Amino acid sequence: MGELTFRPWRSGDDLELLQVLGDPRSPQAHQDRTMLRADSDAPFSRTLVATEDSVAIAAGVVFASSLHPQRLWLYVEVAPAHRRQGVGRTLVAKLCELIPSTETSELKARYTVTAGDDAAAAAGFCAALGLKEIQISRDVILEPGALAEPRFDDTEAVIEDIATGSVELTQVVMDFYNATHQWDPAQMTVGSAQRMLLDVNTGAQGALVLRDRPKIHGGKILAFAISYIPAREQAPSDVLVGFNPEFSDDEVAEPLRDLVSMLIHQYPIKLEVDSSMFVLSSLVDALASVEQATVISTTHILASDG
Repeated sequence: MGELTFRPWRSGDDLELLQVLGDPRSPQAHQDRTMLRADSDAPFSRTLVATEDSVAIAAGVVFASSLHPQRLWLYVEVAPAHRRQGVGRTLVAKLCELIPSTETSELKARYTVTAGDDAAAAAGFCAALGLKEIQISRDVILEPGALAEPRFDDTEAVIEDIATGSVELTQVVMDFYNATHQWDPAQMTVGSAQRMLLDVNTGAQGALVLRDRPKIHGGKILAFAISYIPAREQAPSDVLVGFNPEFSDDEVAEPLRDLVSMLIHQYPIKLEVDSSMFVLSSLVDALASVEQATVISTTHILASDG
């Protein structure tokens, strides 16, 4: 190895690194690379590029999230020809030296396993850093007709179209997000829920809710589904499915199942399901066991204080 030096991120580094890192292996890997960015103090972000004889061979970043303030995100990528030589660990050490006392020193990172890619190198790197798993998130495609269509003849429950700008829906989405992210405490607000999950700029294009009884009779939202424009034409629609955490798992289990069955009556959908979403995760497991659900990727989230 030649002389190894470290410098801040600068314009054009994304193209220079692409030459040595190659194309991202998956949509998740592409998203992770967007974490590499110019330094910032508000929000806090520091990126370093490792160079050998002035040629970029690796990069890493630590940055803060106002939504999840307990830990800093860490992302590091090293060119294949320079792995297992200590470059990544040195990058992490130097990034940690840049974290001011006003920021948390706890870190979190993730790696994604897809078909044909076991992510063994990323898993080994995280283990070498002492990071422990705190969550597993799966991208899953549910097949049409996997569940019998529900009947509401003997119940007051109703399915209802609702505007994505609804204050009522936004409140439930916020409560759901915060309740299912206790493993990485969230500070989602009504404003951030609308901006990050429900605004037209997010691709949100419609929402359904299942109520315990009609709204005019005081009905509350039990479960909700928000559909997004798919990333590719002809691809299954991305759907965020959640529940009202005012109710227990037992109380939302059947409504969630009924809502999902309505969504996949004719067409497949794609869901992101965290292990912390116990009822929904259990439903996915049951469908996967009879080959009616396909896990297309699994993301492991790890933390220094895991």
